[in-house]
Amino acid sequence: MHGYIVAAAGAAGMLALAGCMEAEMPVAQDGQGLFMENCAVCHGANGKGDGELARGMAKAPADLTLIALRNGDSFPRAKVMSTIDGYAKSDMSGPGMPEFGDLLSGDLVPFDSGDGLQTPTPRKLVALLEYIESIQQER
Repeated sequence: MHGYIVAAAGAAGMLALAGCMEAEMPVAQDGQGLFMENCAVCHGANGKGDGELARGMAKAPADLTLIALRNGDSFPRAKVMSTIDGYAKSDMSGPGMPEFGDLLSGDLVPFDSGDGLQTPTPRKLVALLEYIESIQQER
């Protein structure tokens, strides 16, 4: 009986992944509006950490345009996604990043954080990550 349950769960997972494989992948432009709605008030409209609320914060918001430069000219997709989705809370002091429940809802798309594995991920999170990656400064 246990084998049937495991097989059924595996099949359901494969169907979910297959369903999101057909979805059109979000691009940076899709995430720009989400950024303005959810992030700009702290990180600023240009992502430099100079939003309206930044001056009143004990710890200034990060300059999101320098993520790749701070990581050896490589954009750390998994780390950024973990910060956006609220999973990486351990390295924050103060109020930190709020949780954006709305970004976790909606349809799923396959997301590769750099490990070669396609993980079903909310479209809005992937769109936001794509936008943040698009605003990276070059040397």
